[in-house]
Amino acid sequence: MADLLTLDEYRAIAAALDLPQNAFIDGTFRPAVSGKTFETVNPATGTVLTHVAACGAEDVDLAVSKARESFDDGRWSRLHPGERKDVLIRLCKLMTRNARELAVMESLDSGKTIYDCETVDIPEAIHVIKWHAELIDKIYDQVAPASDNHIAMVVREPVGVVGLVLPWNFPLLMLAWKIGPALAAGCSVVVKPAAETTLTALRLAELAHDAGLPRGVLNVVTGSGAGVGEPLGRHPDVDMVSFTGSTVTGRRFLHYSADSNLKEVVLELGGKNPCIVMDDAENLDAVAAHVVNGAFWNMGENCSAASRLIVHRDIKDALIERVKAHARGWIVGDPLDPQVRVGALVSKAHFEKVSGYLVTCKAETVLMGGAVVAEGFIEPTIVEAGRTSALATEEIFGPILTVIHVTSFDEAIAVANATDYGLAASIFTANGKRALRGARALRAGTVTVNSFGEGDITTPFGGYKQSGFGGRDNSIHAHDQYTQLKTIWLDLTDHADDSAD
Repeated sequence: MADLLTLDEYRAIAAALDLPQNAFIDGTFRPAVSGKTFETVNPATGTVLTHVAACGAEDVDLAVSKARESFDDGRWSRLHPGERKDVLIRLCKLMTRNARELAVMESLDSGKTIYDCETVDIPEAIHVIKWHAELIDKIYDQVAPASDNHIAMVVREPVGVVGLVLPWNFPLLMLAWKIGPALAAGCSVVVKPAAETTLTALRLAELAHDAGLPRGVLNVVTGSGAGVGEPLGRHPDVDMVSFTGSTVTGRRFLHYSADSNLKEVVLELGGKNPCIVMDDAENLDAVAAHVVNGAFWNMGENCSAASRLIVHRDIKDALIERVKAHARGWIVGDPLDPQVRVGALVSKAHFEKVSGYLVTCKAETVLMGGAVVAEGFIEPTIVEAGRTSALATEEIFGPILTVIHVTSFDEAIAVANATDYGLAASIFTANGKRALRGARALRAGTVTVNSFGEGDITTPFGGYKQSGFGGRDNSIHAHDQYTQLKTIWLDLTDHADDSAD
């Protein structure tokens, strides 16, 4: 864990940053073909950080053509796996050397707390890329069972040119989740960062170039969804798209694929994740700490946030008092202050959306919070609401925890599964059999028992129902989505005697 600095020291680093402005294509920074730019704003202060290239379809065409060129000539795709590993390890070393700069840049651009950037996002991003790099030369292909006269090989090949479309809530970490396995597999990539959070993706592309990644293998095209995301999704020379973001936008990429070249699509989407606490749960104080972390980490701007607390009626009051006590320690304020745990929501538009739910809260029972602290900042809020309330059914993506009480285990599972989403879930109980039955019954891609979390790099992450489609991030399974399987069938029969005449 990084040794945190003081607020003044972080501000001094922020003032000295040289912020990137242009897209990164074919190993160099380039302005948009149109010359247009857009403002990127610090959501905590409302001040303009810099102006970034507002790319369009022409820039996407250029980036894809350079990615295709780099893939087809084999400068990366046919490089020895050990050599690809060496390049990515050098990238990790450069990221480590520049970790504090990346952390401050990420905080300024997204409103994330420097505490999270320093202790979670940057170190985890480095770890993810290193983990996939180390895996490159340790994945073996297969030989299928065949007759004595045949050999059947099943081999992996990189899928080709990949479009990676990123969310704004974990800009650098989600980039790592995608480029780690994509580059390890030998693909060339075109990255579209969220318009709200472009800076660290550009800086990482520069570091990757310095680490020796060949030109054209990692391209970053900045701009809007309409200007960059859609042309990338529809591009006939893109072989696969991996998207993380809202379910509404994810649906569009399926249409883009159907309307173009039937490119493969992997979607990691939203969630309305349940946290079940049964009446036999042990150590309610520890449970409360997990609940607060699950609900308010990253300002609730987290697809796996534990936004629904489904608690047994008999312990509801005791648990809520402990949850409130822990939540009071989550200070709201300047994201560069290392004491702050709740920073600014990512944009004015998102702040207005989340603060609109505070109006809905007033029609329910507010147990804590419920107020806007300042423009862009919302205090941790706990509200008891009906099961059909928008607070209990819609993905808020903000620091609002909805409490629902139940009277039995079966009722808790039924309420938890009564959603269109199925990304993550957690269950707290001292009964081992009940825990396993609950984990089996919950319709979610990740279920944690007596804790909140997402697993780690070794475990696949993705969702059921409208929380995901087509594949998983993290673990060895993430490599599957960036590769094609090929069968090579060898006939060993000696045909010489057949042609003797």
